[in-house]
Amino acid sequence: MAATVPALGTQFRPKAPQTFEEAGVSQTLVTDLVLKRTMLQGSATLGALSGALKLSPAIIEMVFRQLRQQQLIEIKGMIGNDYQFVLSGAGRTLAADRFQINQYASACPVPLAGYHVGTKAQAAKVELDRRSIRRAFNDLVLTDRVLDQLGPALISQRGIFLYGPSGNGKTSIAERMLRVYQDAVLIPHAIEVDGQIVGVYDPVVHESLEFMDPDIDPRWVVCRRPCISVGGELVPSMLELHLDSVSGIYAAPLQMKANNGLLIIDDFGRQLMSPRDLLNRWIVPLDRRVDYLTLRYGVKFQIPFEVQVVFSTNLDPHDLADEAFLRRIQNKIYVEPVAGEVFDEIFRRVTTSRRVPCEEDSAAFLRELSLREGRTELRACFPLDICNILEAVAKYEKRPVQVNRKELERAAGMYFAKTEEV
Repeated sequence: MAATVPALGTQFRPKAPQTFEEAGVSQTLVTDLVLKRTMLQGSATLGALSGALKLSPAIIEMVFRQLRQQQLIEIKGMIGNDYQFVLSGAGRTLAADRFQINQYASACPVPLAGYHVGTKAQAAKVELDRRSIRRAFNDLVLTDRVLDQLGPALISQRGIFLYGPSGNGKTSIAERMLRVYQDAVLIPHAIEVDGQIVGVYDPVVHESLEFMDPDIDPRWVVCRRPCISVGGELVPSMLELHLDSVSGIYAAPLQMKANNGLLIIDDFGRQLMSPRDLLNRWIVPLDRRVDYLTLRYGVKFQIPFEVQVVFSTNLDPHDLADEAFLRRIQNKIYVEPVAGEVFDEIFRRVTTSRRVPCEEDSAAFLRELSLREGRTELRACFPLDICNILEAVAKYEKRPVQVNRKELERAAGMYFAKTEEV
């Protein structure tokens, strides 16, 4: 059965513009796009340009008439009722000059003001209760205490701090938070700021959807709400505009691409940039819901910060941040080591999903193995990790997987690091 395409969750439905004023961009910008696109393709038609630049035929025709009047294009013929044309010598010279400024020749950008309106209008509004939160996390074994903290935290759309010992599911919890969103949002291909192009839509992190509505401005892409996860590789430059020196186009930073969705900072405190630098960078956005970016030549501008940031760490929050910052992360959820009955249920789910037969007391015996040699806590990751080792051993020995005391002890010996004897 095909997955249901989520509906747009808000009344934000920008209409396809029919004039430059409605598009919010200058005629010069659109003319440059037409020149560069035609130069790239060799020849063009009005229909092809309308599709490539995501602009109405009416706007493309206005530019076409101007270029024809200025003798910057040459008509080569007709394809049906559409003109086929190429750039004249003067047109190629002008297009080459425009390429020196930047090489962008794709969807016409939306104005910064329009991006503000769209992002604010599509701020997530989550409705949850105990039943729906349990359904969203039904493939994890979580206690009512954790679920009853997650629900209000997600409804609040404020920052979330997941902390506790490693191996108990913090990352798994964070990655599943996106499930509480049942709607789609509109994300612009690009925005225009002070004559500069900033690319926003990124097919690597944005999941576009098949959504046909000819009345919606095609410069916006219908997507699932984004979820971007970054770990130890996070560096300060990823939070700022990046100018490609070859194309002359800016790429939006992580938090801008994550707008109207989730941004997960995994293994917080283990990044190349210090926790203090990261927290200082975001103390204003988390508090005021706005961020500030700077173009290469010093022009600073404001963008919305409608993103739920989730920090996940196995370090003590008080060692990472001061009280001023922790106050801005209003939801702090401790993900504790698992109790025996939770551990057994995780083990049962893992072996059932892998269709692995096991002896009756296997879960209890694995618990015993997990608490040997001075270990005092059961971790949610142990059953799956041990099962993976058992499967690898079976493949190595070219036999079916066996789950019994002998095999569990063998796997545990490979999995747990031995304490050095004094």
